[in-house]
Amino acid sequence: MAGGVPSCQDMEKGDRSASAGASNGASVGAGTGVKARAGVHGAVDFVRDYARLPLPADLNWFWTIGAMLVAVLGLMVLTGLTLSLAYTPDAGLAFTSVEALERRLPSGWLLRAMHMTGASFCMAALYGHILRGLYYRSYLEPRRAVWLSGCTLLALLMITAFAGYVLPWGQMSYWGADVAGKAVGSIPVVGPLAERIFLGGEMPGTPTLHRMFTLHFSLAFLIVGVVGLHVALVHARGSSSPSGRVVPPRGFLPFYPYFTVRDILAVLVFALAFVLVMCFWPGLITEPANYRPANPLHTPTDIEPEWYFLPFYGMMQVVPFKLGGVLLSGGAVAVLFAVPWLDKGLDRGRASGHEKGRNTAAEQGQAHGPAGASNTELAVRHGSGAGGGGLVVRSVLPLLALVILVGAAVVAASAGRHHAQGGWLLAGRGAIVAYYAYFLVFLPLRGRAGKARP
Repeated sequence: MAGGVPSCQDMEKGDRSASAGASNGASVGAGTGVKARAGVHGAVDFVRDYARLPLPADLNWFWTIGAMLVAVLGLMVLTGLTLSLAYTPDAGLAFTSVEALERRLPSGWLLRAMHMTGASFCMAALYGHILRGLYYRSYLEPRRAVWLSGCTLLALLMITAFAGYVLPWGQMSYWGADVAGKAVGSIPVVGPLAERIFLGGEMPGTPTLHRMFTLHFSLAFLIVGVVGLHVALVHARGSSSPSGRVVPPRGFLPFYPYFTVRDILAVLVFALAFVLVMCFWPGLITEPANYRPANPLHTPTDIEPEWYFLPFYGMMQVVPFKLGGVLLSGGAVAVLFAVPWLDKGLDRGRASGHEKGRNTAAEQGQAHGPAGASNTELAVRHGSGAGGGGLVVRSVLPLLALVILVGAAVVAASAGRHHAQGGWLLAGRGAIVAYYAYFLVFLPLRGRAGKARP
């Protein structure tokens, strides 16, 4: 270059550099576009694959509870994220921040009402989902992992619900945290240290709120991941059949449109009940004492948790020493994880009929129905006069045992609500015996009976 004027060679080099830069930019843009299209196609393929998921044609309405759970969990996440923007996790400001978001935030009262109602409906649906699995033995192989992921989801939701119960920092929130801290402190050796870590000090305060807010917020995303894992396991292992019969290849229907329509209808009915409770009977799911700010100097007359924790609270109340109550109430949840090993049945799964040749009718063997009877057993019993009565007994017995289990939980909850006073003390202890008898006595006998029959 002379006198600041570029030469022909310089101009040619500049043109080549510009062309190379343009081509590199085009390649990067093309690569990004290809990746984006691949991601979209992958999502579309996943949806199509899930829509073609083969399910037994005899699935009843109890199989729609899962769709209800997904719907209400989505609502809880959305409303919770919005409410967290206006909440202050401080002992001096938490209660007033909740009051402010209800009164000043546009539609804040509606968001909080939906969140509180969603907590109760979510736990009710999850309990129903667990009971359906117990009755139809959905925990047997090859769906053991599906059951364990569901139990993990229950434990995570209970922890998240308790943390959310503390956040409003009303009277019941404060004293609920205090009771939980003392329960943790009753554990031998590590109890005192665990209590200080849980509360952030000697008594509930701002550190407790920070811990509960972080726990409540972070576990929500973990729950979403566990739900995705649970759905993926159902997709991989297939859904069980309520009939107790071997499902032939023609006995399956695709998820869409047959079961999609039923799920949508169930969710709409669920949403109607949700709106009715939220608008007309909010007292069923709210505690008036929690609309008063926390006062460490005034203990409420009746300290009781939300209804979905009452059975476990009742178990703590009816035991004369604190550690025993903590172990029994915690064991009431932990025993659910042991169910696949308590009732082993014949360890033969009910296949879902996936199209890849994995779960054909020949591979299904003998399916387990609600009574633990295989297809061959049903035919034998129907063919003999004496077996008819045995079939009725074996069909009714699991239902009767499940009714006793639910009744035991209700009685334990009532005992907790009445603080185990008078006759409720004996009733609560009897409820504990009945509750654990279902898992430790009935389920093992049920499994052995299934193995003993040819």
